[in-house]
Amino acid sequence: MTVVQSDRPPTAHHDWVLCGGCGQMLYRKRFELAVQVCPACGFHAPLTATERLGALCDADSVRVLELAVTGSDPLGFTDTRPYPQRLRAAQANTGSAEAVVCARGEIGGFAVVLAVMDFRFLGGSLGTAVGEAITRAAEIALAERTPLILVTASGGARMQEGILALMQMAKTSQALGQLDEAGILTVGLITDPTFGGVAASFATLPDAIIAEPGARLGFAGRRVIEQTIGQSLPPEFQTAEFLLEHGVVDMITPRAELPATLTRLLSAAARRPDPQPRPTSRTLVTEVARLPERDAWECVRAARRFGRPTTLDYIGLVVDDFVELHGDRASADCPAIVAGLGRLAGIPLVVIGTQKGRSTTELAKRNFGMPNPSGYRKAARVMRLAAKLGLPVLTLIDTAGAYPGIEAEEQAQAVAIAENLRLMASLPIPVVAVITGEGGSGGALALAVADRVLMSANAVYSVISAEGCASILWKTPAEAPRAAAALRVDARSLLELGVIDGVIEEPGAGAETDLLAAAEQLRSAVVECLDDLLPQDQMSLITARHARFRRFGADSAVLADLPAEQPRFLERDV
Repeated sequence: MTVVQSDRPPTAHHDWVLCGGCGQMLYRKRFELAVQVCPACGFHAPLTATERLGALCDADSVRVLELAVTGSDPLGFTDTRPYPQRLRAAQANTGSAEAVVCARGEIGGFAVVLAVMDFRFLGGSLGTAVGEAITRAAEIALAERTPLILVTASGGARMQEGILALMQMAKTSQALGQLDEAGILTVGLITDPTFGGVAASFATLPDAIIAEPGARLGFAGRRVIEQTIGQSLPPEFQTAEFLLEHGVVDMITPRAELPATLTRLLSAAARRPDPQPRPTSRTLVTEVARLPERDAWECVRAARRFGRPTTLDYIGLVVDDFVELHGDRASADCPAIVAGLGRLAGIPLVVIGTQKGRSTTELAKRNFGMPNPSGYRKAARVMRLAAKLGLPVLTLIDTAGAYPGIEAEEQAQAVAIAENLRLMASLPIPVVAVITGEGGSGGALALAVADRVLMSANAVYSVISAEGCASILWKTPAEAPRAAAALRVDARSLLELGVIDGVIEEPGAGAETDLLAAAEQLRSAVVECLDDLLPQDQMSLITARHARFRRFGADSAVLADLPAEQPRFLERDV
């Protein structure tokens, strides 16, 4: 019996491999059928670039782009042996011209361009040839308007090429920027390890970043950090799981699930609607007379009922092929905001919403639906992605308001909300917002600067909670019912005031009594709005949205701009 370590590709005469994670002996053929993932501990063994292309792409769809390298040695570099000798040895050992393989292929029937790094080749280091190959792959994707998939495995910039290797960081980042400007989807797949100049350039710039379980990503490696600054690091530091928690990657996906996940992303980004039957009648209530007058406090209580459909409930019931994206790419992933891509009634779109939860445990985990700054920044990141790809945005809002804690203030909660208001005002794509439960203050408005603002019949929307208003103005929260009536927080009042554009009726005593019917009502209302908005051009959308919000309070004051030579007196000076 022959045994080999799993970080070396098994060859035909090897019958068994050792798992690099748990050390268990694995039957080689079974291990290969599992795409080199240990069935015992889930350890993902390294793949060669060729193996990776085969694992990701549809059968017989890969066409490798030939890479001819000059073998240049720009610095005349020699350590224990000349750099050209190292290159020739790496080429002989791997059978590759360089540390990246570029190819055309298909994933789920969608054409893609791929650049796949191979750690076996000088640690997957980023040299001039690698940077040139990745840049040219990006340029092919740009010319053909084809999504670009980047698979990274690297120790960083290649030291033997010095400053010219460093320049590849700027060069590849510039290439991805051109794809951003052209509205072409980019996806990064982080494999173990991805460090240094690769991590700090094209690996972390794609629209969606997927990591394999346990993959490490960072600017400086653990040993460098510990030796340089003497800092003690936690065991999970720089792993995919650590990075997901800190908002750097969008998702962790086991190797076997990668093709399906990529297919869903590519499907949404393709912007090709999947024709589905449209509602034959308009279900959205836009006339005040059709709505009964209701006690405002009863509406507040109805909006807060435990068991009302959450954002994830609605997504699960009306959005197909949903791919959730995580993190603000800066510090954290706020669980109170859910965001991702999918299809509603066959229409590719982005969905963003606040998430309260359906159990006591989930409520606590989701911070009771009160977003932190990282949540609003995650929402902004995904809205920018929607604008890049030309996808409409649907926001689902049920929150008492933005989280008011110390950490939120330290992370500039007010700035995060303000930036969302400015961003949404000028998004060049259709935006539909639905208040499904509570619409609390600026925390709700940060997701509700939209072309169409809708409310569920039992929802409420207000500048402050009824209890908060009562405490401030009546000096007691017991006057909350009186405050709710004065604030006119119910859907009928808000439709009359012109703050919302329509009301979505709820089944029975409320949406929580029939989730399927409630979801179908929401689906029909949103489709109705999107059918009106999607044919409009960008300038018409932005102009109408600006006018919509400009009119609030437009007749409440006049600001006189007197001629410069005319003296101006304050009332106290007269």
